[in-house]
Amino acid sequence: MVSYKRHLFKTISWRAVGTLDTIILSGVITGSWGTGLVIGGVEVFTKMILYYLHERVWYKYIRLGLWPKEKQKKQ
Repeated sequence: MVSYKRHLFKTISWRAVGTLDTIILSGVITGSWGTGLVIGGVEVFTKMILYYLHERVWYKYIRLGLWPKEKQKKQ
């Protein structure tokens, strides 16, 4: 069983990596590190929410790559 806490902490750690990437790319593309920080600051919240929801949908509805319950009990 995977806990909600695991999904939450995984979401936060991945967002830190993604936001740093967004800030750097935005700064390089626009030539303004201030703009990069603003874009990164906004997207950190929207993408964290979207990722968490995506993770929960996969956990609840997508069975791809998971063993049937009978096989899980034997292992």
